[in-house]
Parts: sequence; structure tokens; C-alpha cells
Amino acid sequence: MEKKVIIELSHITKQFDEDIVVNDLNLKIYENEFITLLGPSGCGKTTTLRMIGGFEKPNTGEIIINGKVFNDLPPYARPINTVFQRYALFPHLNVFENVAFGLKNRGDDYLVKFFQLEAITDKKVLKETIKGKIREAVIEALKLVKLTGFEVRKITQISGGQAQRVALARAIINRPQILLLDEPLAALDLKLRQNMQYELKEMQRKLGITFIFVTHDQEEAMTMSDRIVVMKDGLVQQMGTPKYIYNEPVNRYVANFIGESNILPGVYLKKNLVNFMGVDFDTTDYTFSDGEAVDVVIRPEDFDVVELDKAKLTGTVTSSIFKGVHNELTIDIKGVELSVNTYENYQVGEPIGLKVDPYEIHLMKV
Repeated sequence: MEKKVIIELSHITKQFDEDIVVNDLNLKIYENEFITLLGPSGCGKTTTLRMIGGFEKPNTGEIIINGKVFNDLPPYARPINTVFQRYALFPHLNVFENVAFGLKNRGDDYLVKFFQLEAITDKKVLKETIKGKIREAVIEALKLVKLTGFEVRKITQISGGQAQRVALARAIINRPQILLLDEPLAALDLKLRQNMQYELKEMQRKLGITFIFVTHDQEEAMTMSDRIVVMKDGLVQQMGTPKYIYNEPVNRYVANFIGESNILPGVYLKKNLVNFMGVDFDTTDYTFSDGEAVDVVIRPEDFDVVELDKAKLTGTVTSSIFKGVHNELTIDIKGVELSVNTYENYQVGEPIGLKVDPYEIHLMKV
């Protein structure tokens, strides 16, 4: 079944003074998708998020949500909520009040429709019913973010990770179609960030909401996303599933930004055969011209460490760092340094042999 497009960005350009921050961006975002805008500071990812949310207007192009152009609509008129890097919680309100704030301030007319209470005509009964429904919604939202029992806790009495969960609960209580997350994990310590990555993905799956996530952390993007949009200087470099982008980067920028890579100059000799570092290697499924110069990408974990007499490449270990799960080696081969990850233990100065399977060799246009 074809996925439903919930947001379409059509030829979006955003300029601040003389700087073009987002340049002719075209992107379709699907219903119930977890999509990540990934790139370094200044690449345009946060500006793109702010334009989707209505906090910035594009200079040119259209922001289309559910088939309608939303360029001029303010944030509150969009089916969107946002969780910012700084959670913007109200310190004078407790956890319950912070989560309930967005619903309470919508007004009774909105809440009657939201909770489907049209049949209640008695105003006093209606008011009490709305109050009870808000309480139920807050308790459910706090349960989803694993903060049951924190209702009366002051914001000053909770940790950074708990504050982030309160901000999430406040964002999801309105049942938005789309949730924007602007580096919401940036202020958390490493262990808590890793835990929250899995919880965010699980939360998105349960809620069925489209999550648009912004980060500069490629591990975060790889862990949570259905699709990643890699950006640089306001331009999309590549988009696709985490596995596809990792295994098939389109250029040096993507190959280096998504994980570590060995990028070597080579020549595509003929179908399924490439030469690099003076050695011919079998490869698969590429259609370059015979004799064409290419960039060869091999991830550190894709080299096989073998006995010297079975190796296609031989060199000397110049660095060996234990990383817990594996050893991270630097290998010198005729003046060229390669990064290799292996479970084997090698000391600096030891000779080492390498080979690589055809399907682990990725080729890119120079």
C-alpha cells in the first residue's frame, strides 16, 4: 500500500540577509514516519524544522501539509507540536500543570470537540467533565513517558532527563499529527541519551505520530530513523534508510559524516572489477565506464584480517586502541593509512594482512 504524504516541502528557499540557509529544498514526509534531518551546525536543518512549525517563513516555495499550503499559518494553527532543545517548561507550575497547560488554554469550545462532549448541555456538568478528561489525558501522557507519580513534583525537583520527558508529554497530549523535535537529547548525558533514543522510537510507534527529528549526531539518527536526510550548506546530500545511506553513500561528505570510512582513489577496470592500492579487487553491481576513476569506500569493520599469505593487502600496525567490543587499528600500507576494526589483538609494529569481500566495496563517482 502506498504511503500517505503528510508534509511536502516544494522548492523551499530561506535566506537571512545575504546567506542562503536552505536552498531549493524538496522533501516528502510520510504519515507515521520517523524522519531525521542530520547535519552539522549551520547546514539548515533547524531552519527547515522551524519553517515546518511556522516559526519561520520561507522566502520562496511551498510548505504543504495534508494537501494544503501552510506558508502563512501561525504555529498554533498547524497540526504540529514542537519539543525544543531547551524544554521551555514553566518553573512556577508543577509537572501536572506543565503537561496540562496546552489543553487548558485551548478554551472550552475546542475541548468539547477534542473530547467529543457535544452531547453535554449542562454547563456545570460540562466544566467538571472537561476537568476530568484533562486529568485523564495528563495521567495517560505521563504514563507514556514513564513519569507516573510525578504529577505534583516541581520542575526544580526533577532531573534533566525527567524534564525532557515532561516536555514530550506536554507535546503529545494534544495528539498532534506531527511532532517536531529540535535536538531534544543534546543536554543529556551519554547513557541517558542512549536510553531515550530507544524510548522515543517506541513512543513514536505506539502513538502513530509523524516525528521529524533534528540532530547533528549520526548515531542518534541511525538508531531511531526510518529515513535520514543528510544536509550540508542548505542542500540535501542524500536521503534514505539508515542502512542504505551507511552502505551506499553518494559522496565523500556523506561517507565521512555517517560513520567512519576509508576512501581510496581507484580505477573501475571493467564490470565487477576495480583496482585500488595497486591491486585488483572483485566488486558487484556497478556500471561505471571501463577505465573510469572512482572513489573506493570501505568501512573499517568491513576489512577481514587474514594470514599474510592469504592477504590481498599487507601492512604494518601503527596504532592499536582497545574499544571494548573491538580493537581499532591504524594500518600503514606503503604510506597510506587505513582504519581497521577487528576482534584480534595486534601490537604496534606487527605485520598484518587484509582482504575485503566484493559486496563490502562501495564505489562513488569522483
